[in-house]
Amino acid sequence: MDQYALLFASMLNAGTVLAIAALGLLMNEKAGVVNLGAEGMMLCSAIAGFAAVVHSGSDWVGFAAGMGAGALLASIFGVLVIWMNTNQYATGLALSLFGAGFSAFAGINYVQDKLPERPHFSLPLLGDIPVLGPALFRQHPMVYLAVALVAWQVWFLYRSRAGLVLRSVGESPESAHALGYPVRRIRLLAVAGGGALCGLAGAYLSIIYTPLWVEGMVAGKGWIALALTTFATWRPARVLLGAYLFGGVTMLQYYLQSRGVEIPSEFLNMLPYAATIVVLALISRNPAWIRVNMPASLGKPFYPGT
Repeated sequence: MDQYALLFASMLNAGTVLAIAALGLLMNEKAGVVNLGAEGMMLCSAIAGFAAVVHSGSDWVGFAAGMGAGALLASIFGVLVIWMNTNQYATGLALSLFGAGFSAFAGINYVQDKLPERPHFSLPLLGDIPVLGPALFRQHPMVYLAVALVAWQVWFLYRSRAGLVLRSVGESPESAHALGYPVRRIRLLAVAGGGALCGLAGAYLSIIYTPLWVEGMVAGKGWIALALTTFATWRPARVLLGAYLFGGVTMLQYYLQSRGVEIPSEFLNMLPYAATIVVLALISRNPAWIRVNMPASLGKPFYPGT
């Protein structure tokens, strides 16, 4: 029974990285901007966070550094696609390539570094409950923060005035502009905020999830997070469920290997990505359903005054 509790705990841990990044990308897309640069932002944030912890000894300084790096890169991306009207898809891909190269260069001197001893967390009393304690109540606070972020984003997008304005910018920027809303600034704020969440996910990956720095350590999680927004049909609660589903598939490969299952390791390693492709293929069978849920102006540039 303990092994299943540990497997479930590992699933939550792995899903947290995907959930936080996907929530950031969801914020972008609700404003009508597609950012394919999540992989690069997460890599740069991972090395920024790891280096900050190495030099400061504080995990929270590392998280702040990761969020700052993600927000900075996302803001540069936002200026290019929102003000200079560069192609969103090409610019996002360029950001991913830049992030992979720059993080590898910046992280050369940190490959052999080790972080201070990792603290162990446990909620009082709840952490001592058999089975449930190890599975649910001995997680890093960031795991619970991911759940809180989902609740906040649901309230923000569907209950707050600012969230409704953000959604209107993603649905019909022309109408929002006609009502006097600064569409470009709203989109830039959404992109920067989404980048900060992607940065937080990258920092969590290198500080807590691994914890170490290795070139290319994000290993496609940015692309899976991007796919999660479509999988969840742009709904925050479904993002969380999808993140835990893909987190479970990721951890399943290690569980099967530990149990001595005779399956080639290459096949097990591809499980999370194969699951992503299968899910997207199933969802894409109903294009009308996607169009109903997808922001109407997603990926479309906005030219004020035209």
